[in-house]
Amino acid sequence: MGQKEVFEESEESFKEMMNLQISAKQIQRVSEYYGHQIDKLIQKNCSAVIPKLETKPSKEVTYVMVDGSMIMTREKKEPWKEMKLGRVFHASQIIDIQKTRRQIYGGVYVSHLGSVEGFCPKFEYHLSDYNNKVIIADGAKWIWNWVENNYPGAEQILDFYHAKDKLINFARHQIKQAAKKEKWQDDQLTLLHENKVLQVIQNVNQIRPKNIEANKAKQTLLTYYAEHEDRMQYKTFKEKGFLIGSGPIEAAHRSVIQQRLKLSGQRWSIHGAQAIANLRTLKKSGAWNAVVNLIRKAA
Repeated sequence: MGQKEVFEESEESFKEMMNLQISAKQIQRVSEYYGHQIDKLIQKNCSAVIPKLETKPSKEVTYVMVDGSMIMTREKKEPWKEMKLGRVFHASQIIDIQKTRRQIYGGVYVSHLGSVEGFCPKFEYHLSDYNNKVIIADGAKWIWNWVENNYPGAEQILDFYHAKDKLINFARHQIKQAAKKEKWQDDQLTLLHENKVLQVIQNVNQIRPKNIEANKAKQTLLTYYAEHEDRMQYKTFKEKGFLIGSGPIEAAHRSVIQQRLKLSGQRWSIHGAQAIANLRTLKKSGAWNAVVNLIRKAA
């Protein structure tokens, strides 16, 4: 209950459903205690806590997605801290539920509030047994530096929608007429879908910015596209049957992290935020038995 909803609501739920009087503070203490114990086990032996995905045939695509989102802490100097989240799932876990909508069933999540050096060892354990990895992320430099250093043979895809946002942002500042702006955007997006990112770069480069905002957006777009050109071959990726968007990890941040840790007025201790995030990722990864086992040992 403590990992699912705010502690005060957990107190009410216990009373309404089971007629048990357990204070919100006690629920918090117990939740954070076991969440912290889980963190110790993850650091010591991740396999004892979060089991890997079932190993698939070598040709099976395994998607790896990483992203970060900010949560509010009680730290005085820099209260906003980044919670890093990794998600791993097989292509066979993607189910088409509508013509334009997919659902991913299962998968493994790993979280860390803090540095790249703290996150990567936790997450890398889950990536060692899969030969056909497809890594999708936004333009965060730390992610791609980590990928280049550790998984140079993996397919690397820049999230299409982040690339699209850079284009739309430039058009918004540069072109005032709505119809003209829409047509220009659509033309450039069509080129991106056809592996013609260099043509888009050339097209943008030839435009003289009309204002300071347009000039800034132009330079940001050009730098972003030039840096990630090899990761923007979207036609090739789609022909291979790959996803080209990082929606699954962004959705995971909302459902795994933000739904519990980023509610109105919440300010977390570092210890408390990581503890609850550990419990959330265990629950979402189908590994809650790790918590049950800890409680049984304590009993």
